[in-house]
Amino acid sequence: MGRVDGKMALVTGAAQGLGRAIAMMLAKEGAKVMVTDLNDEGAAETAQLINDLNPGTAWSMQHDVTDEERWKDVITAAVEEMGGLNILVNNAGIGHAGTVEDLPYEAFKKVMDVDVDSIFLGSKYAIPAMTDYAPGSIVNISSIAGLIASGNYVAYNTAKAGAWMISKSIALHCAKQKNGIRCNSVHPTFIDTPILDRTKQMFGAEEALAKLARQVPLGKVGEPDDVAYAVLYLASDESKFVTGAELKVDGGISAM
Repeated sequence: MGRVDGKMALVTGAAQGLGRAIAMMLAKEGAKVMVTDLNDEGAAETAQLINDLNPGTAWSMQHDVTDEERWKDVITAAVEEMGGLNILVNNAGIGHAGTVEDLPYEAFKKVMDVDVDSIFLGSKYAIPAMTDYAPGSIVNISSIAGLIASGNYVAYNTAKAGAWMISKSIALHCAKQKNGIRCNSVHPTFIDTPILDRTKQMFGAEEALAKLARQVPLGKVGEPDDVAYAVLYLASDESKFVTGAELKVDGGISAM
């Protein structure tokens, strides 16, 4: 038996990187998965990879996570296609370098829209559906940057801190409602996904990974499955007494 046998999951930002790894991990462990992304071709490819292994267990949709009406459509489709919904992974996110003085306000607002508002919208419309199929779990992908600041990433720091705190508010709301839904956040550090491509282009792949690894106590950059396993735990009933918590997948950075 898989660790999430019989579960029905929705994973945003699943066209590549962490989202794809998370979706495939949940599917490998027995869940049906609806994968969504602004990049509809990438999302369809992720669903196909899952269906190649477990036919008829994955679906995909194009999804702008800042669009309230689209969230309603996605939740409805997820319930219809999978026969219910009890896992929501809010993974979609973007970053933008810049200080409080040089970052354009529009760029700041865009990061907040994608990284924080999407969690609000997804949770708002998923919770009523998930309540019918409880126990359920909402997992929000934050970042170690939501706990440790940098002067050069004002928008990303702010948004990922928002993802951390909104998770706690959602957790307390659901606990009070006694609806059987938990909510937690995951906080990765550098993970070897396409988000590092620009750094690799600047320094070369080997040197880029080495430079980042030197900042991590464990001396290496993380792999997508390191995060996917963390999500798997929080999505499964193994974590049935865990809510409002933050799980750091950071190689020890936050312990420094």
